[in-house]
Formats: sequence, structure tokens, C-alpha cells
Amino acid sequence: MKEKGRKVIATNRRARHNYTILDVYEAGVALVGTEVKSLREGKASLVDAFATVDNGEVWLRGLHIPEFSHGTWTNHAPRRVRKLLLHKREIEHLVGKSREGNQTLVPLSMYFSDGKVKVELALAKGKQDYDKRQDIARRTAEREVTRELGRRVKGMSR
Repeated sequence: MKEKGRKVIATNRRARHNYTILDVYEAGVALVGTEVKSLREGKASLVDAFATVDNGEVWLRGLHIPEFSHGTWTNHAPRRVRKLLLHKREIEHLVGKSREGNQTLVPLSMYFSDGKVKVELALAKGKQDYDKRQDIARRTAEREVTRELGRRVKGMSR
């Protein structure tokens, strides 16, 4: 029986903190059987993952999918390089953008979409420390404004 909808397996929360997201793509992942079974258990880590373009193909490196708990000698290597499935036009666009400047390909999340494993891949530019501090200050200010508005609506102003 096929699953419907989107079920998130793993997210890379640090990616939005460390990078400015320029463009987002959805890519399929070429996996072996025990990797899919391990992902169905909800086990994966995108912490050190990144993507590269080699010879017109996009490869996902550093993704950790632990060995399947009930697997035998047919188990997979946890950190093997996995091929991402994109259209040729998208790959050519990524090659052009990544060679253009200091831009990288970072996976944002991994999920099941109608029973198939997909990766949300972002074309991103690294943030400097001062950019990160400005983002944190902006979020803190926005949070304080919404809190104060909530207090005023409830009639609890200071």
C-alpha cells in the first residue's frame, strides 16, 4: 500500500543558520534496499552532508544513514556517496551557479513523498559571523514585538 503525502525523515537545522538560501530544488535519491528500510525507521543525519557536481551528475556526500537493525551481510555502508536524481537542465543550472562564485549545494531536509525518498537541496552562500549576529538580533526584536502586542491585546501592558 502506497503512502500519500509528505513524511519528514531528517532536517538540517544548521543550514539556514550558516547559509543564505538562494534557490531550492527537490531531488530523488538512488538508494539500496536496506537504506530505505533504515529511513522508514526514521534514522538519518544531514549534519555534515553536502552535494557536489561531478561529470554532469550530482552526488550527495556525508549523509549518514545507519545500518538497518535487522540487516545481514547485505547491509549498506552508512556514509557512502549517493547519487541525486535531477533533470539535466537543473544540473546544468547548478553547475553554472556553483562555478560562478562561492556557492555550495546543501541538503535542507530529507522526506518521503508518496513513498519515494526525496531531498530538498539548496543552492546556498555561506554567511559571515556578523550576518549570523544580525539575523539573531532581528529575530529577537521580532519576538519582542509580537510578545508586546500579545500583552497589549490581553490588557497586560507593563
